[in-house]
Amino acid sequence: MISVDIEIKLKAYHGGQLLKVKRQFVSGSVTKIWGPSGSGKTTLLKMIAGLSSPRKGKIIADEITWFDHEQPINLSPQKRHIGFVFQNYALFPNMTVQQHLEYASNDTGWIKRLLQLGQLGNFTTHKPDHLSGGQQQRLAILRALATKPKLLLMDEPFSALDSKMKTLLMEELKPLIKQLGATTIIVSHNLQELEIFDGEVMDFEGLV
Repeated sequence: MISVDIEIKLKAYHGGQLLKVKRQFVSGSVTKIWGPSGSGKTTLLKMIAGLSSPRKGKIIADEITWFDHEQPINLSPQKRHIGFVFQNYALFPNMTVQQHLEYASNDTGWIKRLLQLGQLGNFTTHKPDHLSGGQQQRLAILRALATKPKLLLMDEPFSALDSKMKTLLMEELKPLIKQLGATTIIVSHNLQELEIFDGEVMDFEGLV
């Protein structure tokens, strides 16, 4: 269970409006977040991950406090053990596909399975500059899964994929996420593409 009760200051939305988010994410559930640009969707993911801090409030995961403005407590991203798919991929330019996954895991069987899932088995020696945008996005997803996270945060994770690859990848991801028991939060501008995932929709348009 991830419990979030925080206040976020939005710089780009309505001249610095405050957004209050109070929600519980049930363990193993999928939550799909939708809303206009600048409404705080990506900001929420970064705050849950520990990449930025809320104005105030608390974030508690499985009875462990990750953030508490009053204490103060603010665990580092490394201590939160989260898989994060960044909208801009955030790949290491000097690492090959294989090295990205080995950096996150030493389980060779798991890495092989991920490479098959992302159809990157023939590109293991390639660095990001020699991959297409869709291949880079798939690598970002595989890297986030490599640690077998219990919390998976995905920011527009399928935006660079063609419709065929998008469908194939999501069909493979659905049982894999269930196998991991990962609580998953997906930000997307297109809710229809996420229909394959069972879960609740969190509408940020109604929060700001």
